[in-house]
Amino acid sequence: MKRIVFITCIGSLALALTAFGAPKNRGGHGSAGGGGARSAHVVSRGGGHAGSMRTVQHHSAARAHQAIATHSRARSHSVARTNNSRNNRVHTARAQSARNAHNRTVANARTRERNVARANNARANQREAARLRNQTTAAANARINGRRNFAANRERNVTLGRNAAVNRNRQNARVVNNWRNDRFRGSRYAAFYNYNRQWHDRGWWRNHYSNIVFVLGGWWYWNAGYWYPAWGYDSGAYYPYDGPIYGYGNLTPDRIMVNVQVALQRDGYYTGPIDGDIGPQTRDALAAFQADNGLAVTSAVDAPTLQTLGLS
Repeated sequence: MKRIVFITCIGSLALALTAFGAPKNRGGHGSAGGGGARSAHVVSRGGGHAGSMRTVQHHSAARAHQAIATHSRARSHSVARTNNSRNNRVHTARAQSARNAHNRTVANARTRERNVARANNARANQREAARLRNQTTAAANARINGRRNFAANRERNVTLGRNAAVNRNRQNARVVNNWRNDRFRGSRYAAFYNYNRQWHDRGWWRNHYSNIVFVLGGWWYWNAGYWYPAWGYDSGAYYPYDGPIYGYGNLTPDRIMVNVQVALQRDGYYTGPIDGDIGPQTRDALAAFQADNGLAVTSAVDAPTLQTLGLS
């Protein structure tokens, strides 16, 4: 709009200047007649007033064109700046939109990862809970079956009083050397029917035996392939089982008994703890195993029993 107004003003000015110069020439011609024509001719030839008017008109048109060109360039620059600003805003908006989309993608990925992790943890917790329930059920079944097996074994065991008497002297269970049956004759049972308690102080035991260990609550000495209780070595010693234990593989009495309990448990005779203690439940399991396998029922850890169990 400004450009149109400006062009209109310039055109009006040029017309005014043209009109201002044209009547004077025509008036001169009318008043003076031929002399006027000559005067106009002379003026034209001499470069007088007519040449001056044409120069003014030429400069005015040049200034008008220059003003129009300047305005056009200014308008072009303004349009270019406007376009650049618009392009910058569009680019910024697109970049921000891309960043927002990327951030949403990252946030969604992290959310999915957290959901997957929670789901995995929940499944792991469920599996662990199921495993614990199974363990609890298995333990309960084992206890029930153990009581049933123990009762069944106790029913089919022979009476242990024919071969071994249990004496609770000083809270110790003692297998008495009551080996009168012919089945106990020979080297395989000599350690049992020749066994007698020996009471000596610590110095005597150390002077007579070099291999003495403390296990199962008391002191045991090694002699001719068997472990024996070292009575008197320590007044506070405790012997849950008072009798020989057949030895093999340089194992101490407690390790031998652990292996015996594991083997008896494997064969379904023992359901108690694997603790290496020769308690009543372990001795009952030994007696049941010996009776079922045609061995002499000693309720003790003898060589034939260990061989039948596959331990020596």
